[in-house]
Amino acid sequence: MNDVSASHRPRTAPALLQRRYLWVAVAVVLLLAVWGIISRLLTRNALAHEARQSAVLTVITTKPHRGPATDTLLLPGSVQAYYEAPIYARTSGYLKSWYTDIGATVKKGQLLAEIETPEVDQQLRQAEADLGTARANYELARTTNERWQGLLATQSVSQQDADQRAGDAAAKGAAQASAAANLARLREMEGFKRVVAPFDGVVTQRNTDVGALINAGQTPGSALFRVADTHRLRIYVQVPQAYAAQVHTGMQASLEFTDHPGQHYAAAVASTAHALDATARTLEVELQIDNGSGELLPGSYVQVTFALPPGPGNLRVPVNAVIFRGKSPEVATVDANQHVRLRDISEGRDFGTEVEVLAGIDANDTLILNPPDSIADGTPVRVQPLQPQAGTAPAAEHS
Repeated sequence: MNDVSASHRPRTAPALLQRRYLWVAVAVVLLLAVWGIISRLLTRNALAHEARQSAVLTVITTKPHRGPATDTLLLPGSVQAYYEAPIYARTSGYLKSWYTDIGATVKKGQLLAEIETPEVDQQLRQAEADLGTARANYELARTTNERWQGLLATQSVSQQDADQRAGDAAAKGAAQASAAANLARLREMEGFKRVVAPFDGVVTQRNTDVGALINAGQTPGSALFRVADTHRLRIYVQVPQAYAAQVHTGMQASLEFTDHPGQHYAAAVASTAHALDATARTLEVELQIDNGSGELLPGSYVQVTFALPPGPGNLRVPVNAVIFRGKSPEVATVDANQHVRLRDISEGRDFGTEVEVLAGIDANDTLILNPPDSIADGTPVRVQPLQPQAGTAPAAEHS
């Protein structure tokens, strides 16, 4: 019996050792399997989380801000002389001579040119002769009428004959008056041979020369001279409807001329049209400025700057924050939970890069810049922090 048990001992120890190795191997395999499953689960969860994060819209935001204390309105304007008139001929003929050229300063009534009018001169002489004939005929008819009236008193002639002589005298008197009026007209035409300045000013154009054929009347291109009174200038500006109510008579403005860079001239609003142009929806505004030195030229291009009081809302947002896809404009705001909230706004004036907002938001709202057209209310978003501009150091922190 003892020999049998002794023979089995060396076999039991290796079996136990093998069994242990087997369990260790099984444990290692199980650990590897669990680790593989867990790592795959972790990877899948990480990918799902990353996909969810990627699906969230990343936005850049801004805040509404208050406008300046005064609004600056810059508009183009056209400069005109205080008085300016083309000078036309009132009689026909040939230009005999001219006495003033462009740039000449003239006084009211000063002779600018003379016109030779041989036809008018002949008509004047004929009218004088016609008037003499009419006077002679009237005198004869008048004396005849007086005689017949005397004969009628003695019943030497009939009433019919006396009335004929009275009518003839009246007709001859009317013919005399007509001839006198025609003579006066031609004498006035003779006076128009002298072309004179209608007011004090400067000759800005001379469109004729000696020997030129002159036709009476106002036709395109037939003006002999153009005279402008430049001691004071008028500036006309077209103000858009959004600002029309803020421009009034007596309001001050600043003028800048391209031929005088860096210089600013003060002008005042003299009047407004009090009506909008139905096509352009603008208000015509007239400003006036003294030009006694003649430094400024009519016909110039000028930039007019108005200092306007702030609007009632005076809250502005970038134009790329406004959504135009419905009946009224909207803005997309971000709430405390990083979700989109769409709000209707009441739009005021358009400043090009900014829009005035009259109602719908306040200064504490966070607005999304360049929102996509598909953005909807309640959409989760991720706000991207603003990056500092290149070349600027971050602000130092103060404890």
